[in-house]
Amino acid sequence: MAGVATAMFLVILDSAMVNLAGSTIRAGLGLTAAELTVVVDSYLVTFAGLLLLGGRVADVLGSRKVFLAGMAGYLAASACCALAADSTMLIVGRIGQGAGAAAVMPAALSIVLALYSSPAERTRALGIWGAVAGAGSLVGVFSGGVLTELLGWQSVFLVPVPFGAAGALVVWRTVPAIPGRPGRFDALGAVTITVGVSGLALGMVSASDAGFGSPGALTGLAAGLASLAAFVFVERRSPHPLVPPGVFRRKPVVIANAVMVLVGGTLTSLFFFLPQYQQDVLGMSPLSAGMSQLPIAVMIIVGSVAAPVLAKRAGQARALAIGLAVLLAGFLWLALDTTTAGFSASLLGAFVVIGTGLGLGLVNATATGVRDSANGESGLLSGLINAAQQLGGAVGLAALAGIAIGAAGTHGDVSFTTAFLGEAVLVLLALALSFLLAARSPRASDTAHQN
Repeated sequence: MAGVATAMFLVILDSAMVNLAGSTIRAGLGLTAAELTVVVDSYLVTFAGLLLLGGRVADVLGSRKVFLAGMAGYLAASACCALAADSTMLIVGRIGQGAGAAAVMPAALSIVLALYSSPAERTRALGIWGAVAGAGSLVGVFSGGVLTELLGWQSVFLVPVPFGAAGALVVWRTVPAIPGRPGRFDALGAVTITVGVSGLALGMVSASDAGFGSPGALTGLAAGLASLAAFVFVERRSPHPLVPPGVFRRKPVVIANAVMVLVGGTLTSLFFFLPQYQQDVLGMSPLSAGMSQLPIAVMIIVGSVAAPVLAKRAGQARALAIGLAVLLAGFLWLALDTTTAGFSASLLGAFVVIGTGLGLGLVNATATGVRDSANGESGLLSGLINAAQQLGGAVGLAALAGIAIGAAGTHGDVSFTTAFLGEAVLVLLALALSFLLAARSPRASDTAHQN
C-alpha cells in the first residue's frame, strides 16, 4: 500500500509544486497568462484523454506491469521538463508527464482495489488514498515555495524523481503479479476522447485572448465537440470499448463521475489561480504563499480520514452531499474575502473550510464511483473516475481562465474574484447532482451495502 500510494503522492506533489512555481515559470520564460494556462492544460488534457485507455491497459496487461512502465515514462518526462529552455520543450515534457500519469494512476488504484476486496475495506483504503493526496499537497505547497526561491522553478520537476523511483522499487519487490484478462485496446476511442478534450480546452484558452467568436476559439470548440461525438459513436460499435455502454446504466457511477468532473474543475483551477492571486495581488513570495496554503493540505488529510467515518454514519450518498456543501461554503468565503495584502485570519478560515470539503468530497465521490466494481473492471472504473477528475480539471481550468482573463479587461491580467466565484458555481452544480444520489439511496440500505 505504501509503494502504490507513492504514485498518488508523486502526482499531487508535482502538481502542487508546479502551481506554486507558476508565476516564476511565467516570468522566466516570458509567458502570458493564457500561455501559462496552455502549459498547465497540456498535462491535464493528456492525462484526462489517456486515463481511460490506461485503465483498460491495466486490466488487460496487468496493473503491476502497467504501473511500473508508466512510472518510468513519467520520471523521464519530469527530467525533460527540468531541462526545458522554452515553452515548447516544457509543453512536450508536460505531455509526457500526462501520458505517464495516465498509466500510473488507474494501475495504482486497481492494485489497491485488488488488495482490498470488500466494500468496507475499500472505503478505508480509499481514505488512506485521499490522505496521501493531502500529504502530497502538504509537502508540495511547502517544498514548491522553498525550491522555487532557492533553486529556481526547474527544481520542482527534479525533486519528484527519487520519490517515484522509490515507489516503483517497492511495488516491484512487494506487489504480487496481478494477471490481466483477455482483451484488446480501443486505440480509436483513446484518440477521439483525447482530441475532444484537447479541442475544448484549447478553444477556451484561445477565447481568453481573442474572444469566443474568434476563429481559433470556434475551431477548437467545434473540433472538440465533433471528436467527443465521434468517441460516443466509436464506443457504441467497438468490440472492446474503453467504456462499455453498460457502465453508464449504473446511476451511482454516472452521478459520481459527473460530480468528479465538476470538483476536478474547481480543484485544478483553485491551485492554478490561488498562488498567482497571492503573489501578484497580495504581494506574497512563493515561499510565504506556499506556507499559507498548508492549512488546505492539512485539512484535505483530515477530511479524507474523516470521510469513511462520515460515510458509515450518514451513508455514502449523504456523506458526499455534506462534503460538497462544506466545499461550497469555503469557495464563497474565499470569493467574498476582502484581504488586500499578505495573509489574514479570514483567508485562513476559508482555506480550512475548503480543505475539509475537498477531503470529504473527493474520497466519497471516488468511493461511490468504484465501490461496486466487479472482477476485471476495477481498472476501468478507477480509470473512469480519475479521467472524470482530470477532464474536469482540463476543461474547467480552460473555461474559468477564459472567463477570468476576459473579465479583467486588460491583456494578460486575471479577475481572481470572477475565478473564485466560478469555482463556487461548479461546486453548487456538483452539490445539486449529489442530491439525486442521496434521494435514491436511503441511509439504511446505503450503510448496509457498505457493511
